Amino acid sequence: MKSIQFSFDTNVSNIDTLILPVTSKGNLPQGIENIQHLPEIETFVEELFNAGDFSGKVGKTLLLIKPKDFSIKRLLLVGVGEIDKLTAKSYLTALKASADALDHCGSIHTVNALAFVSPKNVTTNQQAWSCMQNAQVFQRSFYDYSHESRGEHPVKEPKLESMIFPCHPQDAAVQQGQSSAIGMALTQDLANMPSNFCTPSYLADTAIALGKEYGFEINILDRKEMIEMGMGSFMAVAQGGPTPPKMICLSYKGGSPEDAPIALVGKGVTFDTGGISLKPGQAMDEMKYDMGGAATVLGVFKSLGELKPNLNVVGVIPATENMPSGEAIKPGDVVTSLSGQTIEVLNTDAEGRLILCDALTYTQQTYKPAKIIDMATLTGACIIALGHHVSAIMGNNQELIDNLLSAGQNTYDRFWQMPMGEEWDEQLKSNFADMANIGGRAGGSITAAQFLARFTKEVDWAHLDIAGTAWVSGDNKGATGRPVPALVEYLLNEATNG
Repeated sequence: MKSIQFSFDTNVSNIDTLILPVTSKGNLPQGIENIQHLPEIETFVEELFNAGDFSGKVGKTLLLIKPKDFSIKRLLLVGVGEIDKLTAKSYLTALKASADALDHCGSIHTVNALAFVSPKNVTTNQQAWSCMQNAQVFQRSFYDYSHESRGEHPVKEPKLESMIFPCHPQDAAVQQGQSSAIGMALTQDLANMPSNFCTPSYLADTAIALGKEYGFEINILDRKEMIEMGMGSFMAVAQGGPTPPKMICLSYKGGSPEDAPIALVGKGVTFDTGGISLKPGQAMDEMKYDMGGAATVLGVFKSLGELKPNLNVVGVIPATENMPSGEAIKPGDVVTSLSGQTIEVLNTDAEGRLILCDALTYTQQTYKPAKIIDMATLTGACIIALGHHVSAIMGNNQELIDNLLSAGQNTYDRFWQMPMGEEWDEQLKSNFADMANIGGRAGGSITAAQFLARFTKEVDWAHLDIAGTAWVSGDNKGATGRPVPALVEYLLNEATNG
């Protein structure tokens, strides 16, 4: 992906495009300065507003070529509505509209004054927040899925090369936004890829390539090794098809050697048929997205490689297909997990937790992490509960959960905490094993988390159910790249604050 060159300047001139925010009253927000011809431009904008040529409503844009006798070639006006009512959502709407407008013109070198605007309820440095969001949104506008499986699709080649923010430098915020976007692009590419291309082996090769590019340590376990280790739960899911499963492990060592790492564990079901408990055919093609957790881990590691924060992080990805066959696991079968706990498999379509539980145990045994965050497109129940706007979060350590909630809020890649407790855990009772892999329809997202909690009793742990946010359906079908931004924010905060 081509990278925009972001920079800061307080005396801007010699540009081909100027992006200016305009309020619903037809004026420019306070604080904008040091832009050549600004008083004349402001008068010109007011004339356009009074003539009814531009409203200033959120998300409205107007691109003007060689306006009046100004030295700039293009002026892009972007509506931000009423400043005192500006929300994070409406601000991002304005940013995306401006990025789309810029994408359809010949701009190469741009000055962007949108960084002077931010929602009033942003709890961090407002200008840093705005710069971070601008860098992320404009860098993300370059994304185009162009894998070989798409055939003759022409590769998108944006013209934009540089963007200047005419404000006090916010280099760290811009770098975070841009690096998050670069990580999101990898996550999107992997998730959007057809499952006959994005196999467990392909995910492993991607990890190896990241290791070579950024110096990560990589370890890949194959089927034979995992069987010998006793990963009976993971291998039960993998036995339904011939595609080789993989346990993909990455280590980023940016902190002190004695510091325990933060572990990211991502579900990597590269295609989920449901196994013997076969899914209905409608929208089954979207089950290629069931490796969204794995794609997130790899995307976050891409961002870590760009940002190089001072902490240690490990990524563990159990990757497999879930297929029906004469070899597939059946409802009622009992398997023994790596932890030694036995599981009655009542539904083979609740396979994500079966592979994650062994990955969680392996992570603790091998890496001795300070905390674990797992992410998974785990339950359809999560979509019913929260829709497609926020991811669910649950866990056993409130401080960890609160820090992730804050990171999600700061990046507008949000989480919502759902409860856990003994009542839901009791739904996992089995007459024939230590637990069942489902707890019934009621509280399905919570009982899934309760299942994983049985394998994380000795470590601080948070679980992210991203089933509703990892991709969108319909005309704009595709992976979202979430929750890469929130996890990058969380890890950077941990690197700074410990």
